[in-house]
Amino acid sequence: MTPVPEPALRPAASRGPGLERCHSARLYCEDGALVLRSRRRTARHRVGGDGIARAVFVDAPGEDRERVGPTLPGSWGELQLQDRDGALIGRFDLEDWLPESPVLPKRSVRGEQLLSRTGVSHLLKAARIPLHVVRDREDPMVASGGGGAVLGPGSVFPYWYWGVRAVAGGAWFAAFTAVLFSGTTAPWLILLLVAAAAVAPVARLLLRAWTRVRLRRYAPAVRERVGPAPAPGLGATVRFCRDTELRVQDRDLVLRDLGGQEYWFPLTGAHAVTSLVRVRDRAGSELGVELRGPAEQVRAVLPWDLWFGGETGADGWARLRRAAGLTVSERRLTGKAIWPKGPVLGLRMLPGSGTEARRRSHFPGTIAGVSSTAIMAIGSVFSVIQGLRITNEHPGTALTAVLLGAVGLALQGAPYAVHQLRSRLRLDRPVPERTTPRKGAP
Repeated sequence: MTPVPEPALRPAASRGPGLERCHSARLYCEDGALVLRSRRRTARHRVGGDGIARAVFVDAPGEDRERVGPTLPGSWGELQLQDRDGALIGRFDLEDWLPESPVLPKRSVRGEQLLSRTGVSHLLKAARIPLHVVRDREDPMVASGGGGAVLGPGSVFPYWYWGVRAVAGGAWFAAFTAVLFSGTTAPWLILLLVAAAAVAPVARLLLRAWTRVRLRRYAPAVRERVGPAPAPGLGATVRFCRDTELRVQDRDLVLRDLGGQEYWFPLTGAHAVTSLVRVRDRAGSELGVELRGPAEQVRAVLPWDLWFGGETGADGWARLRRAAGLTVSERRLTGKAIWPKGPVLGLRMLPGSGTEARRRSHFPGTIAGVSSTAIMAIGSVFSVIQGLRITNEHPGTALTAVLLGAVGLALQGAPYAVHQLRSRLRLDRPVPERTTPRKGAP
């Protein structure tokens, strides 16, 4: 893929099908325009003239969104791109372009620090777009109403998946309503019901295969891979040592957790990471390494015992310093200082239990959460019930309904069962002491 000019914004960390966003989605300026590149398309928005004339950062939290299950937190703040008359041309939420935002508390980074961390302030400066900051969504400078292009990194799940689920869900609900309230046993309506119910689990399996194929096609130029070398007694597991890594690429430093989620930090440009700081406690023992950006902002931490405390830790630390090419320094805590200060990426890379590890590493679900899985299960069970209901009148249709319902339940349960068995029997077991695997080792 053709490199983009810096400064270029990197999307929030993701995994599964959303990992493609980290690979391809960028927002940058080129030839007098702001350019949004996603996995589907490239869109250009001209700067100056009748195009973008100013940017307004609405530094205020958005409203939380209700759903079945946990509430979704609202926006950390919105950037609006307006023309000279104040009309909205484009907009995006700032956390969509902050790599570590999924693991930070809401609004833990804000104001000028948020603009700097994401690279937005550097991007606007490079594009020569004046920036205005307001603290109230009712401010006169804030464009009201909808409209304007959404300049986010794109959907986590591909649009074909949403389309298939929406069509199948609509057909199932219509057939379900007709069967439930009319009491009809028309074979064609029962077949429509069971076929629509079977589409969802089949689509999810196809999504898994599609994701695996797409991600295997991506082959970045990697200078070095550094895996964790945990000290004895920390409870490091096979999954943690196998899947967690730091990847030094030509233009990015990538931190990957055991669930496959990747955090991309630029190595070039105005908002690139700049240094590695080894931190020692008051007695001189290593606590960890800080990955710092401009203005000494701590972007991530690498606890020393997890990453460099084992037998191969010294080698990993040397290879990281050599490949990253960042400034390396040390600091020692004094007085009552604690480390790290405040919420930061990297502290909880090793799950506290096997249950947490299995939850963090399973294939990601949609925004509907567990309710989506529950509805699919209900659909399959209802198919079996309807098949049994019409056994005497329409035996052929009944057999088809029962089989499709059973297949739907099996397709939902099989991935979960495989994930649980592999995790419990192998991946979430402790790594034997003195034999911690090392990246690249045979």
